[in-house]
Amino acid sequence: MAGCLSGSSTDVNISGGVGPRMAVETWADLYNDEHDVSFDVGGGGTGVGVSEVLENQVDIAMMGRTPDEDEIDQGLFAVPMLIDTVVGTVHEDNPIIDEIQERGLTREDMEAIFTKETENWGDVYDDVDADEDITVYGRSDASAAYQKWGDFLGGEDDYHTENELESLSDGNHDGDSAVQEAIANNENAVSLNNINYVYDLDSGELEGAIRPIPLDQDGDGLSDEEDFYGNREEFLDAVEEGEYPMPPAREMFLASDGQFEDEAYDFVEWVLSDGQEYVRDSGYVPLEEDRLEEAQQTLEEGP
Repeated sequence: MAGCLSGSSTDVNISGGVGPRMAVETWADLYNDEHDVSFDVGGGGTGVGVSEVLENQVDIAMMGRTPDEDEIDQGLFAVPMLIDTVVGTVHEDNPIIDEIQERGLTREDMEAIFTKETENWGDVYDDVDADEDITVYGRSDASAAYQKWGDFLGGEDDYHTENELESLSDGNHDGDSAVQEAIANNENAVSLNNINYVYDLDSGELEGAIRPIPLDQDGDGLSDEEDFYGNREEFLDAVEEGEYPMPPAREMFLASDGQFEDEAYDFVEWVLSDGQEYVRDSGYVPLEEDRLEEAQQTLEEGP
């Protein structure tokens, strides 16, 4: 069962998904200021967090996906905490960046690129003159974001597994930061990133070397309603209003081995109440009111 770990000077130990880590670290700092509870927040990916919480190495796991049946059978108990968003990313000097930003790419376009059906930037649009090979970067960590990206690429009735995408990519990197750096160093590269690695953390503007790939959702070109990538606030508004699909937007979860206990329970209870007001400032979307009430009830009732 969850609880403070023996021999640890930290009150609450957390590990897991890289995607929600910035929000959880912000919550931990704020909660510590109010309640004098110490935290250690690590990463490693969703799979690492789940493994460590079930092995009683940490009190809470951060998850970028819903628990699977096998994890639930082992005692994993999870509640949603926020909505995180992943976008396709390219270099700001990509050979066809103007066309990408003006027209966007469809899901099918991106599926063809990530599965190597389309291997040259000159083949993305019929009327664009370019001749540069596409470099596809993937993830090497236990990434729920990569799993959800594969779900998105496959469409409603299909999916691509992490292993499949890894095997097709030209290089796999451990975490968002490493992917961000790889894209920034290769004008011909494409990958995926959590939006906090696309927009500047302080200003919310596009200040680095990578750019989001606008999603043409109906295949008719990028409409004004679909063009919401200029800054982070504009993008988060679109996610909150349901204008960006799930996946690649996704709920993220806090999980425990059985019911959360002691300081861990109190922290999660705070996350699902007062903590929600800080979600947007951290670059995420808070849970809708009905979903938040459901999560609060789930936490109270336990597994």
